Amino acid sequence: MLEDLGWKPYFSDQLTGEEVQQCDPFRVMAVHRGKIAIAGAGSQRFIAPKVSAPGFPDDYPTVGDWLLMDRSTQQATRVLHPMNLFKRRAPGDRRKEQKIAANVDTLFVVASCNQDFSVARLERYLVLAREVGVNPVVVLTKTDLTTTAEDFAAAARAIEPGLRVEMVNGRDPASVAHLASWCGKGETVALLGSSGVGKSTLVNTMRGSDSIATQAIRSGDATGRHTTTVREMHRLDHGGWLLDTPGMRELQLHDAASGIAEVFDDFVLVAQDCRFSNCAHASEPGCAVRAAISAGTLTTERFERWRKLDAEESINAAQLARRRPR
Repeated sequence: MLEDLGWKPYFSDQLTGEEVQQCDPFRVMAVHRGKIAIAGAGSQRFIAPKVSAPGFPDDYPTVGDWLLMDRSTQQATRVLHPMNLFKRRAPGDRRKEQKIAANVDTLFVVASCNQDFSVARLERYLVLAREVGVNPVVVLTKTDLTTTAEDFAAAARAIEPGLRVEMVNGRDPASVAHLASWCGKGETVALLGSSGVGKSTLVNTMRGSDSIATQAIRSGDATGRHTTTVREMHRLDHGGWLLDTPGMRELQLHDAASGIAEVFDDFVLVAQDCRFSNCAHASEPGCAVRAAISAGTLTTERFERWRKLDAEESINAAQLARRRPR
């Protein structure tokens, strides 16, 4: 059944009558170098990573995408428009974007309770989630290796009101069992986080399998090593899908103004009371943001992270505007 793979009316509404008669929907289950794995109603196969069809631009589907396969030619005809798409600036080339995952229902932002924990990095992942409209859940792993797990959880919860934060020992099935509530039949849960935070271990435990290779973190700085190299969807016994992704040390946001505004809405709301509409929140008179920081209702550390992300987004937006055809 296509519904088991995550098929929804949103996708069927995109099909023309001719496509319904001639094509079958397939979902991208994994992206390898040189090929992608797809699955449809009772069928699985590998195809070329590039979809080229008359009347549609060349496209490279990402994991979670839905595409149409012509029954007679067995060729992919087009990629359906996704409900949502996670993407970032390509590492090493700010002019390009890199697709991460598509058609996600819930995002597990995975971080570990050790030296590698970073509020600034969590904020970036949350901005990404808010920008595409996907519900985020922060999952803190390696709680068995620390006596201060609640301190890490408190730091995560302080990022934004109502943020769901779960603490788990990724190797303990009983500890991760409650995460299954987000993984119902046909639901897709993506895992994003740095290398070594325990994403693959978490997937293995939730699946009751050790088929995904894992590596230990470096003891000197608690920094993880890359283990997952393929973006891939993994089936759970109760019908949901876990979408594992390679760890990302660098997450350059792409076209994320609304996501930044949502995660940092406390600063955005206060800034509306600044005397000048173009206030840089530096030394301008009547700056409500600086006043709030002085009063202790906003923090300097969070302000600096907000200003850094906002400046990064402004640069990206300017670059995008210059690339658009006139």
